[in-house]
Amino acid sequence: MDAENHPAPPSHRVHSVGIVLFDGFELLDVFGPAELLSQYPNDFPITYVAETPGKVRSSQGIEVIATGSLAASEPPEIMLVPGGIGTRRLVTDQDFLTALTEWAQRTEIVSSVCTGSALLAAAGILEGHRATSNKAAFCWVSQHGDNVTWVPHARWVTDKNIWTSSGVAAGMDMTAALIAHLKGEEAAHHAAKLIELELHENSDWDPFSVHLDSSTS
Repeated sequence: MDAENHPAPPSHRVHSVGIVLFDGFELLDVFGPAELLSQYPNDFPITYVAETPGKVRSSQGIEVIATGSLAASEPPEIMLVPGGIGTRRLVTDQDFLTALTEWAQRTEIVSSVCTGSALLAAAGILEGHRATSNKAAFCWVSQHGDNVTWVPHARWVTDKNIWTSSGVAAGMDMTAALIAHLKGEEAAHHAAKLIELELHENSDWDPFSVHLDSSTS
């Protein structure tokens, strides 16, 4: 479970999770991790927030209710930023990026799935850190941030308190590793077993890097 970068013993306390929603978010980026975390609802209570509370439409057209606003909600211990086509708009939305930064400054663990790392980079949150992203959009994502070490061959990357994953389904492997980090490997394996998920536990396993996007779109 990529324990080399985070050898601390598992914690048994409650870890609040805040998942950021926006129009055009990728559905599995959110609900893949949420499915794993929800196997321990008392340990990982989840809140969904957006720029404005209410219905938020995913890139698949499914609407999800955000119960709080990013600017007004108390930052959680774990924040998760998904990817999706909506990230293309938000990388230049300074109000959104400022709210994201303010959350990150008060959050113990900052995580992203897929092109969510572009938002973290555009907000300046990834400066001085290693990170990865969806390989099909890697060239676009890696244009953001001034001092980010983008890792093209990784299923997920952990650097101090920042966790970033490759595309879509990779967020589930990263989340399992995060559960293992906080609650132990047995807990992560149990959650994966309950949802019948075959985990990839090597963060360097990345067969999709051969599909690295060579464009800037």
